[in-house]
Amino acid sequence: MAAPLIDNRAARRLFLHAHGLGEQPVGPAKGADLLALIRRLGFVQVDSINTVERAHHMILWSRLNRYRPENLRPLLERDRTLFEHWTHDASLIPTEFLPYWQHRFARDLVRLPERWASWQGTEFQDRAGDVLAHLRDNGACGSGDVGEAEPRSSGGWWDWHPSKAALEYLWRGGRIAVARREGFAKIYDLAERVYPPCDDPGTEATIDWACHQALDRLTFATSGELAAFWGKVTPDEAKAWCAAALARGLIEEVTLTSADGSPRRAFARPGLPERAAALAPAADRLRLLSPFDPLLRDRNRAARLFDFHYRIEVFVPAPRRLYGYYVFPLIEGERMVGRIDLKARREAGELAVTALWPEAGVRFGAGRLQRLEAELDRLARFTGCPAVTYADGWLREPVPAGAAAIG
Repeated sequence: MAAPLIDNRAARRLFLHAHGLGEQPVGPAKGADLLALIRRLGFVQVDSINTVERAHHMILWSRLNRYRPENLRPLLERDRTLFEHWTHDASLIPTEFLPYWQHRFARDLVRLPERWASWQGTEFQDRAGDVLAHLRDNGACGSGDVGEAEPRSSGGWWDWHPSKAALEYLWRGGRIAVARREGFAKIYDLAERVYPPCDDPGTEATIDWACHQALDRLTFATSGELAAFWGKVTPDEAKAWCAAALARGLIEEVTLTSADGSPRRAFARPGLPERAAALAPAADRLRLLSPFDPLLRDRNRAARLFDFHYRIEVFVPAPRRLYGYYVFPLIEGERMVGRIDLKARREAGELAVTALWPEAGVRFGAGRLQRLEAELDRLARFTGCPAVTYADGWLREPVPAGAAAIG
């Protein structure tokens, strides 16, 4: 029997609705409603860059325009319904998922010393006992409270002294937890003071949970995409899970049409074409997205689905950038329409727009510019910048097809 065919429009629609971008960004944005959104996404990536607002806040605001950064703190620090740990990167994760991180904790305690040896050496392992004792005796602390006189590593953002590396190692291994952040600095405490007690469900149950939950959020995926979603299942484990789930009829193979017309095989729950047919078109709303938005996290997937080739150019030397240091994608309905370079200049009270590049074939006429202006006004209120300013010549021509950023 031929695999069911999902055309590109249906695939886009399914993926957008799964990621909370199919409906209007309205409704309550705190407490149980905010937690429900994060549960729906699976996790929200944390990133330190604050050009406009930090990534986790931008991701939530794009889906709930009433969201404000202060809405997140009670879930993390009072209710403890979220915890911070690692997926593919540092993320905020519903605490109900914590049992399935026990497997990740155990793996990282074993594998990180070998992975970090080339840049952190082995001294951080020797410091781990002292760091645990400091936390036990003195309570929660940051990296500045331990190892101040210790030598650093080779430089850069990873310029950790051994006790800082020990803190990160113990956090990744589940021995300690991020109790809160001050500014953006992590404050750690013993895991038992932060996490609720939970049992390890075991390797098989963890793999089964991770693959099921990843598929629910991706809607359709290869085994490699399932493995990468949480960053806690190996490709071989995901491949074996897919084979077993396929044999049991829990999933089926589908053929997706990419934006360029090429077919791609993937796995999905049975009945995906019917689900796609029942979905309403995504809300015809122009939205500004974080570069770390879940819609774009897998850059190759975004390119296949939306014909949108995006790279962050933070680490690209300025003369070699195609766009800018930290450029925000723009989506309208089910189509990526452009990317915009802007910065919140809070000391001046302004959201400053440097440049906007339409995607090929997209025109920013009067109507679309009006919708962009409305979105920027909402963003200005979100960031506490009452004015939106535009640089001379800010509306640019599309970058030619085939040009690709290196970052």
